Amino acid sequence: MGLKVAIQGIKGSNHHQVAKEYFDEQIDLVECMSFDFLVDQLLDKTADVGVMAIENSIAGSIIPNYALVYHNNLHIIGEHYLNINHNLMVLNGQKIDDIEEVRSHPMALLQCKEFFRDYPKIKLVEDVDTAETAKRIQEQKLKHVAAIAPQVASELYELNIVAPSIQTIKNNATRFIIVKTKNKVLPKEEINKSSVRFVTDHKRGSLATVLNVMSDCRLNLTKIQSLPIIDKPWKYSFFVDVTFEDYAHFEKAKSLLDIMAEDFKVLGEYKNTRV
Repeated sequence: MGLKVAIQGIKGSNHHQVAKEYFDEQIDLVECMSFDFLVDQLLDKTADVGVMAIENSIAGSIIPNYALVYHNNLHIIGEHYLNINHNLMVLNGQKIDDIEEVRSHPMALLQCKEFFRDYPKIKLVEDVDTAETAKRIQEQKLKHVAAIAPQVASELYELNIVAPSIQTIKNNATRFIIVKTKNKVLPKEEINKSSVRFVTDHKRGSLATVLNVMSDCRLNLTKIQSLPIIDKPWKYSFFVDVTFEDYAHFEKAKSLLDIMAEDFKVLGEYKNTRV
């Protein structure tokens, strides 16, 4: 039995690729068709660790996942960046001219929209997952149907790639976070990035004051994302990623922000993999 890793999607998905690249050891995949179900697998200990997409260089943040991490008290123990390549694949023997319908995740369809301008007769259909569509094409021997999926899916499900790397913007990357229900303690000298969440009051300049504290403590702000607080209309929480050269600088910032900001919480302390 290897480490049980929960992923959104199935074998052949981008989440599967990240799990393979991030964990050196033998892993057992726990396939989840939604991020909510992925969290459930962590909470009931069906899985040891989870892999969750959190932002894309084109489409931006996957905002609901920030809330999932916070509300379920998950800890971010690491991150991984994956270059995304969308490939058009069909049953062996089928050609691109045979395709009448393309099924894939809405994000994949959006990122390949320009390619399909040259194929106006092809119908684009939103589906739950990239790799799951590829698997279904093989299992049901679906002719005239194509999937947009990673190359690993074509290998797993023995499909033929009729058009590789069809994404509009070739430099397309997604950041994934690695989450657990308990924090993995790294030596302080190895920690140089953190994700935090806080709330500010309605006073003018409140957010600026908090950000100035981070700057004064020599933290580098790499990401800020606001999210409405559902039961408090017009009030927002802020999810922030910071990097730092010395953990002592972050410790100083934590002690100040714990006093200055409302509901300050550290969501994870880990290694910055994009330097």
